[in-house]
Amino acid sequence: MKSLANAVDFDEILSRVRALDTSPARQWGTMTSGEMLCHLADAYECALGRRTAMPVDNLLQRTLVKFVALRLPMQWPHGIPTRPEFDPQRAGTKPSTFEADRERVARLVQEVAGLSADATAGRHPIFGPLSIAEWKRWGYLHADHHLRQFSA
Repeated sequence: MKSLANAVDFDEILSRVRALDTSPARQWGTMTSGEMLCHLADAYECALGRRTAMPVDNLLQRTLVKFVALRLPMQWPHGIPTRPEFDPQRAGTKPSTFEADRERVARLVQEVAGLSADATAGRHPIFGPLSIAEWKRWGYLHADHHLRQFSA
């Protein structure tokens, strides 16, 4: 399973982030590529325990949905609404310069990838508490999902 814990997968995501530019049209959703970078950064800040979102998890989401999202070999579906706290069109971080936002994501990917197994992490608003290994798996999948959104 791909994860930011694996050097090859980490390098892949970092390269795709750094190669992203403002020109690709989105394949789905409403965010611009700059807004997507802010969304990713806000979500990584959640993994690092620096940002929170109102929890909406329940037993089904903490168990079955989390298992499906993190363990099954499938691409995440399009159109799942994001939490307002991570949505740059609502309460999330607004884009600044594209280059600065892209570099912020690259730095946060590196931080999440570098978390030690005994580090303290944030709580996912839908999946509830995640282990560091689960955050690294989620970190790969979430970035992959949104980079594919912009053909990166």
